[in-house]
Amino acid sequence: MNDGVNGVALTVFILFFLAVTVLGFLAARWRKAENEHSLDEWGLGGRSFGTWVTWFLLGGDLYTAYTFVAVPAAIYAAGAAGFFAVPYTILVYPLIFTFLPRLWSVSHKHGYVTTSDFVRGRFGSKGLSLAVAVTGILATMPYIALQLVGIQAVLDVMGVGGGENTNWFVKDLPLLIAFGVLAAYTYSSGLRAPALIAFVKDTLIYIVIAVAIIYIPIKLGGFDDVFGAASEKYTAAKAGGLVPLEAGQWTYATLALGSALALFMYPHSITATLSSRSREVIRRNTTILPLYSLMLGLLALLGFMAIAAGVKVTNPQLAIPQLFEDMFPDWFAGVAFAAIGIGALVPAAIMSIAAANLFTRNIYKDFIKPDATPAQETKVSKLVSLLVKVGALVFVLTMDKTVAINFQLLGGIWILQTFPALVGGLFTRWFHRWALLAGWAVGMIYGTAAAYGVASPTQKHFGGSAKEIPGIGEIGYIGLTAFVLNVVVTVVLTFVLKALKAPDGVDETSPEDYTADAGDPGVEVELPPATASTTH
Repeated sequence: MNDGVNGVALTVFILFFLAVTVLGFLAARWRKAENEHSLDEWGLGGRSFGTWVTWFLLGGDLYTAYTFVAVPAAIYAAGAAGFFAVPYTILVYPLIFTFLPRLWSVSHKHGYVTTSDFVRGRFGSKGLSLAVAVTGILATMPYIALQLVGIQAVLDVMGVGGGENTNWFVKDLPLLIAFGVLAAYTYSSGLRAPALIAFVKDTLIYIVIAVAIIYIPIKLGGFDDVFGAASEKYTAAKAGGLVPLEAGQWTYATLALGSALALFMYPHSITATLSSRSREVIRRNTTILPLYSLMLGLLALLGFMAIAAGVKVTNPQLAIPQLFEDMFPDWFAGVAFAAIGIGALVPAAIMSIAAANLFTRNIYKDFIKPDATPAQETKVSKLVSLLVKVGALVFVLTMDKTVAINFQLLGGIWILQTFPALVGGLFTRWFHRWALLAGWAVGMIYGTAAAYGVASPTQKHFGGSAKEIPGIGEIGYIGLTAFVLNVVVTVVLTFVLKALKAPDGVDETSPEDYTADAGDPGVEVELPPATASTTH
């Protein structure tokens, strides 16, 4: 690893960072809002984005800096098992094609800003809505922190901030500056900032991967040599070579399926979805988003290239930045580092906005100030978005990076437990609200307790997200096991509660709301009485 500062790479990195900072502040004037004091405008970009803006926004949201760093790092450290991210992103798009257009339609009709808004309206339950909101916020916080891990990896490789013995303030100053700027333009421009910056971020990533997948193998003697070196390493380590070991196949399959079910439960995924201007935009995006899966497959191959290039790092998260440092000319290494750095800023901004919207709409407005005006809602959401970023920054600066990663894995287990309420609610009113709440609680408790009992070489608890599946005896993804328990409890209790004639909540939606489009006659945003003041 470079002991000094790579001046050329750092200069290129700073130039790109300055460019996206300017774009972030200019975004406030892009598609300028008629009424800036509205969550529709600040938190959803006025629900006005077309196919390409939505595509870049969703891509920038889902394929983060941590993806750029962690997926090939998993390949570098563990072999083909790290490829689980590729099949899960292939599985997710047919899945979301079935339910995202329905969510967009009903949200547009009733002015829902968050998934919790929909759950409250569908099941008439503020308690269930609160459970979904709290889960979303908890799952998002460590996800934001992991974007910092991506930026830190780049800064470490460029030699910025000094060594481990450097004063903590000097060492972390570049990171503090980066997120201070992020906080400022997110506060100013809302969702428009990451939407505009996403164009730059995704363009850079595609360029870097296209160059890397051609240039690096040529320097290493071709793909035969790349795969040969990787196979030798895994065989020597008894890690299964280029194919996962048989003992790990249940883990691979359940992790891929569980991750696919969880991905669009995250608040930031839904925020990007609801920002689009029509139902048809969502349908188109589910057909073209798989292009990112192609990119992800190529990106994963960088892990094999890092092995073939002889990259030696104690932290696998540094493997790909170090590969770029070693293999690329300094100026293009700066471009690659900028792609990773900007790849952290876009999702971090969307995640903080999504978490803030959940707090404002489903905690502040529902339980603290029901008569909040649109201006008050927007102000609270802006302030909470700042607090969320500060919390993520403190989290990653005070805790070991391994802890941050494992908390994100725990977040995936948690967010999957909101699937029955959200997706189930989009297709049927049969589930009872109390049964859904009980199923959610069982899934959360089991998932957290099971993850707590997983040890790793570096920590006694929360050391991973896989454990033996009860009744089967195979090692599988804890989140999927918890999800199955959640569904079983929900179904059984629904039968019981309906037999007992337990009171249902009031459903404020109607069947035609789920297929409505923006251009349909009579389809305007109609907010329920509790939130009607947010219309503009």
